[in-house]
Amino acid sequence: MEKDNAIQTIIEEVFSRYTDGSYIKASMLPDLDLYVDQITTFLTRHLSKTTRFEDDKIMTKTMINNYTKNHLLPPPDRKKYSRDHILLMIFIYYFKNFLPISDIQTILGPLTDKYFHKDTELNLESIYTTLFSKEDIFVHEILENVMAQFHMSEDLFPDAPKEDQESLREFTFICMLCLDIYIKKQVIEAILDKRPKTK
Repeated sequence: MEKDNAIQTIIEEVFSRYTDGSYIKASMLPDLDLYVDQITTFLTRHLSKTTRFEDDKIMTKTMINNYTKNHLLPPPDRKKYSRDHILLMIFIYYFKNFLPISDIQTILGPLTDKYFHKDTELNLESIYTTLFSKEDIFVHEILENVMAQFHMSEDLFPDAPKEDQESLREFTFICMLCLDIYIKKQVIEAILDKRPKTK
């Protein structure tokens, strides 16, 4: 039971990263355009809590250059990146953990074409703000689902040798989480496969 409590603590610690307003609000974005080194510093400062290891890179100059080369990011203006560039980089940062570049391009391409650097009421910043204003609701629902899976795994293997029960329950819980990710990823892929590919 001690191991189960440890897993519950891990779940709570992970979710606390997303329930304390840790995302980058549009109001936190710099008003001035930034050079690439300033961008990497800004993103590292605000997203460091989301990394697994201390020396993990949030975004590097090479990454940003590659995203521009692969048309994920519009080119900078005289080597400077705007607020809209930063918003796209934030989306890329989260997406790249489980989607290939080609899928991210399919997702962001239409958004960039229609809303990047648009001086209208509905623009990239307003879309970002609306989406992240619902973050607390999304995170709470995901936490409830994860905890339900955790409690389900706690009740399994009652007849297994006592010394094996904890590891089997942990393995089951990991499998449940993996299945959840796998199915949701397939839903994303099915949606993207029906979209025309961007060039």
